[in-house]
Amino acid sequence: MYNYSHSGKPNTRIDVADILRGIAIGGIILIHFIEHMNFYSFPEATSAFWAKMNQAVWDSTFFLLAGKMYAIFAMLFGLSFYIQHDNQAQKGIDFRPRFAWRMVLLMLFGLFDLLFYNGDILFLYAVCGFLIIPFIRASDKVILIAASLLLLQPVEIFYIIKGMMDPSALPMDLGSGACWGPLYQATGNGSILDVAAAGIRYGLPVNFLWAIENGRMTQTVCFFLFGILLGRKRLFYNEGNNLVIWKNIFVIALSGFILILPIYYLAPKATQSLPCVSHSLEVMLNMWKNFCMMLMIVSGVTLAYYKTSAKNWLIKIAPYGKMSLTNYLSQSIIGGMIFYNWGFGLFRHCGHTASFLMGAGFIVIQFLFCRWWLKNHKRGPFEELWSKATWLGKH
Repeated sequence: MYNYSHSGKPNTRIDVADILRGIAIGGIILIHFIEHMNFYSFPEATSAFWAKMNQAVWDSTFFLLAGKMYAIFAMLFGLSFYIQHDNQAQKGIDFRPRFAWRMVLLMLFGLFDLLFYNGDILFLYAVCGFLIIPFIRASDKVILIAASLLLLQPVEIFYIIKGMMDPSALPMDLGSGACWGPLYQATGNGSILDVAAAGIRYGLPVNFLWAIENGRMTQTVCFFLFGILLGRKRLFYNEGNNLVIWKNIFVIALSGFILILPIYYLAPKATQSLPCVSHSLEVMLNMWKNFCMMLMIVSGVTLAYYKTSAKNWLIKIAPYGKMSLTNYLSQSIIGGMIFYNWGFGLFRHCGHTASFLMGAGFIVIQFLFCRWWLKNHKRGPFEELWSKATWLGKH
């Protein structure tokens, strides 16, 4: 029988985690900008050159960032839960009820976000956050087994077997497609009130349905659990043989990526006559590819921070990561204003290249604001609100 005990060690602020969080939120914002904030309506390119340029920007951005930045963000979510829980456990306090309340607050932030941006992930994170509460005091073995099973994508395995047994079987369809029409109508033609109403009525369910249909739900819980394990093993601290472990992780992840990449491009095409199998293979292999790339990014940044002079400029990213919630919510508000009909309606005029450059410019503005704000405040505006609300009623 496993008996939980706290670490008994100080959980000091981890600069490299803030750096990674900053990289992740910046990457997420770049993707959202070239997607026109989940709208996917783009003007015709004015020339063959810009058509090729736009496609190159789209393809490279998605290859390098999509699925990897979100995975880093999710893993660090699990790490933060571990640190908060362990800090309170060392004081004799059970943080689990307070964390559950914290997830309720995150749901409220998610609902606020949906008023401006229908692709919100905060509400989904909150729901998945509830699912990991039973694991925070489980043994490392139990957490590793659960995370590994989710990494295997059991839902996709089921549909692959189903598709092989019944060639006419179709991929999972929970009805997410029916929600896109009203959302596009609101973002492309409606007022801000139309966008808000559609975000709550259609954006909330479509995010969950899409996440289940495309394996994102199980992936999120999986990354949360791996984040808890990284926290328990204190791998983000430069102690013991941690840097050797990160080197090994990088080599293994690189090897896995090289192995999976050709299979990812070939296997779904080879099984196109079996739509259920083809779709599930694409989801599964894409997740594994992204998982390997995410580990390469995390291990590479961690090693660069602790072993090279790159630390001097990497540390400059930390303030941006410390205000990730504020940065995420502000991109929803400003991004919607830039691209949606209720604001400037630039979805009609900006191709992928222009949208990418606008996203990069917006990140620079956010970065400068974060550095200025944190000179006089401990946390970002929304981070402070979340923290104060988390501890309501504490004496």
